[in-house]
Amino acid sequence: MLTHILLVEDDLRLVELTAEYLRKNGFKVTTETRGDAAENRILAENPDLVVLDVMLPGKDGFEICRSIRPKYKGVILMFTARDEDLDQILGLELGADDYIAKPAQPRLLLARIKALLRRFTPAEGVPPSSDGANELSFGSFSISQSTRNAYLGDTQIDLTTAEFDLLWLLALNAGSILSRDDLLQELRGIGFDGIDRSIDARISRLRRKLGDDPENPTRIKTVRGKGYLFSKHDW
Repeated sequence: MLTHILLVEDDLRLVELTAEYLRKNGFKVTTETRGDAAENRILAENPDLVVLDVMLPGKDGFEICRSIRPKYKGVILMFTARDEDLDQILGLELGADDYIAKPAQPRLLLARIKALLRRFTPAEGVPPSSDGANELSFGSFSISQSTRNAYLGDTQIDLTTAEFDLLWLLALNAGSILSRDDLLQELRGIGFDGIDRSIDARISRLRRKLGDDPENPTRIKTVRGKGYLFSKHDW
């Protein structure tokens, strides 16, 4: 079965060219040009991945992302205006898995989509991590790479694809400091350019979901000038 991508974009020429390119590369592609129709389409069709523009007629991409994220478990890749850091951070804060600036070269968009889909693998197809660990636990917290679930006590933590990947990587390296460059290289295959705030935005969301004090976090600690450290003990 072909991987299904729903392309939500109101630029008809861009929709046509992008959809044709993705279909030639083996994807099933459906399209939607109106924001006020996109939410129902996403939830009804349940595509594997949504490419979601920010500026849409009827309802913008941020509103759509905020509304569908609790109910849609697939991947959300947002189209953002070039150099609009606030757009990128807001999209990630609302639960998008990644973003790409417009205009995007088709090959770059394809590469980003493939990278996201590789990370979003059904549980039975997840290989063990490099050190053989598939499940980790620290006090009341547990996380499983095999099922892609995390629990705090008996409560399952609702995580997006990107949030799970970041949390797993942090937990796998518990007690060690990981820099933004380490995290970006591992998760997205790119280095830290001194500007990208995507890791910071996801850390902020993870802290809220883990019940960590944003003013004085103890579970995912900030080590000034170095990076982030997942605690082994404060659970």
